[in-house]
Amino acid sequence: MVATPIGHLSDITLRALDVLAKVDFIACEDTRHTSILLNHYHIKNKLISYYEYNKQKQTPKLINLLKAGKSIALVSDAGTPGISDPGYYLIREAIKEKIAIFSIPGPSAVIAALVISGLASASFVFEGFLPKREGRKRKKLAELKDEKRTIVFYESPYRLLRTLCLIYELFGDRQIVVVRELTKKFETVLRGRISAIINEIHNQSIKGEIVIVLQGVNEL
Repeated sequence: MVATPIGHLSDITLRALDVLAKVDFIACEDTRHTSILLNHYHIKNKLISYYEYNKQKQTPKLINLLKAGKSIALVSDAGTPGISDPGYYLIREAIKEKIAIFSIPGPSAVIAALVISGLASASFVFEGFLPKREGRKRKKLAELKDEKRTIVFYESPYRLLRTLCLIYELFGDRQIVVVRELTKKFETVLRGRISAIINEIHNQSIKGEIVIVLQGVNEL
């Protein structure tokens, strides 16, 4: 399980580069995306497409390769595989087959956003991507209303404003941090009350990867 940059291509470990160069195959969500990283570091290797909608078909093939003695590096499009991506499915099946798994640690958008948020970080809860449908999203957020710990979400830029409005409606005007395009050229960090952030982005066209860090009940 090899962590790769969430934006800046320099954010990769020497160990990760060594593993990516030496394994027999690299399983990745988007071969074009991973090729950009590999080309940057002059690494040539065989890529296997492995993403949410082909994981059930591809997992047995990868397991068979591993059983045959081949080595495979699993990477996500960005960050640590197994976090809000199909990597957990392959990990689970490999464990069932008693195949050795190794973590090559590195970047994680969850941790990167949390540590620069300024909100309590000793204890937190990560909810991944919120449901796309508003009814399910409202239900999930309602379940978290009394959460004592800092809460971290991923969200699409296209749904950000509506999600913030729902959080404001259900949670009140708490402190929140919205982090966009972590480690990239146009990295943006918005800190303040939910109402202030809503007003700030109301007429903006938001693009890029979004992480939301929300104040827990204990910090009110």
